[in-house]
Amino acid sequence: MGKHEVGTPKYIANKIKAKGLQKLRWYCQMCQKQCRDENGFKCHMMSESHQRQLLIFADNSERYIDEFSSEFEQGYLELLRRQFGTKRVPANKVYQDYISDRHHLHMNSTQWETLTEFVKWLGRQGKCVVDETEKGWFVQYVDRDPETIALQEAMAKKEKMEKDDQERMMEFIEKQVERGKELSGKPEPSYTELRRDDEDEKITVNLNLGGKSKKVEPSTSALSKHPPLLKEEDKKKAKKDKGEKRKASALDDIIRDEESKKERANRKEFWITEGVVVKVMAKSLGDAYYKKKGVISELAGRYLAVVTMLDSGHKLKVDQAHLETVIPAVGRAVRVVNGAYRGCSAVLRGVDQKNFAVSVEISSGPLKGRVVDKVQYEDVSKLHVS
Repeated sequence: MGKHEVGTPKYIANKIKAKGLQKLRWYCQMCQKQCRDENGFKCHMMSESHQRQLLIFADNSERYIDEFSSEFEQGYLELLRRQFGTKRVPANKVYQDYISDRHHLHMNSTQWETLTEFVKWLGRQGKCVVDETEKGWFVQYVDRDPETIALQEAMAKKEKMEKDDQERMMEFIEKQVERGKELSGKPEPSYTELRRDDEDEKITVNLNLGGKSKKVEPSTSALSKHPPLLKEEDKKKAKKDKGEKRKASALDDIIRDEESKKERANRKEFWITEGVVVKVMAKSLGDAYYKKKGVISELAGRYLAVVTMLDSGHKLKVDQAHLETVIPAVGRAVRVVNGAYRGCSAVLRGVDQKNFAVSVEISSGPLKGRVVDKVQYEDVSKLHVS
């Protein structure tokens, strides 16, 4: 039976059928022939051209399988790199986008029988970061392009230089503060409990409302305790103290400006850090892990961490969206995981439950000894001590 004429309903119906995806079981990879039904595929298998292709395949079957596997891998990775970049996406979603092309290379002609085997192979080869969840396998492309690697190294070098400049600035400010304290020469004030010298002394108040007001002469003891006028030396000293207060306030303004700059530079979207105690908040993991504490033992990505549970010792790979920081008791060691003092070790000094904030004292680095107030709960976490 000949082909139908162009423009007829049957011709259009055949074109529509040929345009869409057909069943994989009726596709011949060697001949690159797609059949519509079982009868057509049977006729193709008996054809002379197919028999010749089978003889060619039988001479060197391993070479053809390797070529098909390499072509399938290149197409899959190219689609993953171009469409998703280095994002973490479901492996099946990438596969569905890949096979949407009618002329794609089918997986049944490669060395992998299932998508799971192919994904595991990508992970073993180091071409992707793969992990299994309840929703299936997820893949993350590892970009090994020399230009991308050079750009990442340049960004890391720039960030390190900015961090070094900030540390040098903070050291300079600390030295200026110490120098100001030495120049002032004033000892730090010591506060004592308010007490009366003579507990037996009685206080008497005489209110003469009916008579005329009389001039009361101050006693000698009162004059000695409270002189009526300040001397010239006292006035000079008071002026000097006011000048020092103005200098101190200007220095505090500089410190606040530098801290705000450092806050903007170190505030990141990701906060997970190795060695801190966290709480697992993923209900999907079950009651055995929900709201249980663990230690971040390894970072599997920018937003992915390997958590070792404290009670069972099991290791879980959890996204930071399902983790929560842990606030220890006052006096325990913590680590600042985000904000101006990101990466610094500190000691918890106080907890403000009303404002969901804490007060910490930096215990490492050039800012050792500095007390920082109003640090949010999510910016600090308990430091694990083995």
